[in-house]
Amino acid sequence: MTPKSGILLAGSCITAIASVGSVFELSSGEPELGGLVTGIILALSIPLTVVCFLAAVRDTRANQK
Repeated sequence: MTPKSGILLAGSCITAIASVGSVFELSSGEPELGGLVTGIILALSIPLTVVCFLAAVRDTRANQK
């Protein structure tokens, strides 16, 4: 594992935590940042989680050879 893949994996973890937190905030009824901002965070964090994770896996596999 390279530092690049580690950073990408950490980014994936952080964005996954942000998406779960956004879901809980939206389901509570009164999000602290407001419904629109929390919805935007949720909408951006889900695809960013997938992209960062796949990039980390791709980088690790490329450097194993």
